[in-house]
Amino acid sequence: MVVRGEHRLAGSELTLREVHENFAWFLILSNAVVGCWALAAHWRPQLRVPALWWATGVAQVAVFVQVFLGVALMKKEGVELNDLHALYGFSGIVAVGVLYSYRQQLAEKKYLLYGLGGLFIMGLGIRALFIEGTA
Repeated sequence: MVVRGEHRLAGSELTLREVHENFAWFLILSNAVVGCWALAAHWRPQLRVPALWWATGVAQVAVFVQVFLGVALMKKEGVELNDLHALYGFSGIVAVGVLYSYRQQLAEKKYLLYGLGGLFIMGLGIRALFIEGTA
């Protein structure tokens, strides 16, 4: 396995920092997939299947897991946090809350809501990942 230019032996343990960095890609990709799926389901009713909502739930729970991993990393390793990185991370949690709170009001547009919301969360994840490199 290669991590930031380092070579590792198979079976060696990942650090909390590596888990946080790798999980960021899961957050980004999962929200991209469910965002695109929900947008497609807006126009194609055959894509409106229960699996979409299960996948959306997993992608959105990933936001909370990622923030938890980041906080644990700060506590364990004494990492000094870039303010913008924290802003994007916690904005992801707020975005999940906003999506959930508007689901009834926008029931007729819920696929658009969750599609655009998933892509927005994906964008926050990308921004948080790359802003950290500037700290």
